[in-house]
Amino acid sequence: MAYACSFVRGPAEGEDIIQQLFTRLLRGDLVIKGPALPYLYRAVRNAAFNSRRSWHRETALETCVGWLEAPPGMEEAALSIERAMGTIPLEQREVVVLHLWGGRTFPEIAEMLEISPNTAASRYRYAVGKLRDILKPLGDTR
Repeated sequence: MAYACSFVRGPAEGEDIIQQLFTRLLRGDLVIKGPALPYLYRAVRNAAFNSRRSWHRETALETCVGWLEAPPGMEEAALSIERAMGTIPLEQREVVVLHLWGGRTFPEIAEMLEISPNTAASRYRYAVGKLRDILKPLGDTR
């Protein structure tokens, strides 16, 4: 769900994408080729991109909040992370979501996104560096 929401305007659209994907799978409109998990991530990614193309106007991701679940009392931190995620390039954002929230390794991410494991790892490193710079002022309690 977090992966789908990282591409679209909010949780409702992310849920719609996932529901449509699984409906198509149940009807037999889609056939999984190869390992199921990488195929499903690619299918979610492609469906999200198709959804974005159909928008009449672009909506900034930073206005799409609410997809990151936060423990009680950490809601503001979650919103800050969501906004920061909206500022990094899409290619980096999807690797961060897959690695941190999806628990995927860089070789798994590479297979899902059809890139090399080194590219996945470098996208992650660049993203974490940018996120650290963006979020650093929030951790400064002086």
